[in-house]
Amino acid sequence: MRKYLIEMLKAKKKDNNEDGFTLVEVMVVLVIITLLTTFVVANVLPAQDRALLSKTKADIRILEQAMEMYRLDMFDYPEEDAGLEALKSLPSGADETRYRKGGYVKLLPNDPWGRPYIYLYPGENGVFDIFSYGSDGEPGGEDQAADIVSWEQ
Repeated sequence: MRKYLIEMLKAKKKDNNEDGFTLVEVMVVLVIITLLTTFVVANVLPAQDRALLSKTKADIRILEQAMEMYRLDMFDYPEEDAGLEALKSLPSGADETRYRKGGYVKLLPNDPWGRPYIYLYPGENGVFDIFSYGSDGEPGGEDQAADIVSWEQ
């Protein structure tokens, strides 16, 4: 019986030595995780940039449509000093009887970078201009930092 117990203990010691992962196995797993992370980041970040650009263009189209509804009711576009805020609430000096109850937009959106859209009336490129300076907030720029404008949509 004693011999049997000694053999059992030796067998358990051998099993314990084989438990766990080797350093090579851990390194292989880390390399695989790094490759997968790189692949995901390389494919997801450009999609986010495209989504921000699409949202900005959609916001500008909505503001343009609201501006046209304002013009139809009020017979002119809001003055530049009233800005886009005129789509949300009655500008001072405007005809209260013609202004649409509740305004023309419920909420004035900011661009995806947190800055308000810019409104010019009269516009330099159309009757009025609505635009965002893009991610850098400065005129001009390229790629994600390029201006997103109403007259090129």
